[in-house]
Amino acid sequence: MVSAIVATARNNVIGKDNQIPWYLPADLAYFKRTTLQHHVLMGRNCFKSIGRPLPKRTNIVITRDPFYRADGVLVAHSIEEALGIAFDNGEAEAFI
Repeated sequence: MVSAIVATARNNVIGKDNQIPWYLPADLAYFKRTTLQHHVLMGRNCFKSIGRPLPKRTNIVITRDPFYRADGVLVAHSIEEALGIAFDNGEAEAFI
């Protein structure tokens, strides 16, 4: 199963200048609780804005850059490849 997990403002903003434009501890706690022990797929810019792999999750970074590497994450070059990695690892629910 593939699940999308996203928070948006009323005007559909999900981020600005590589930052989340709000701080809602309950929202962050929900994200953590929901994604723990799962594979989390994200784009390279999202990963760079977080600055580190999310703990207790398998982080898969999707990028077109064939030379991109980062510590603590798996790298894929398409959503299909990322999902293949997750499901080949036995994941039942991957989060995008």
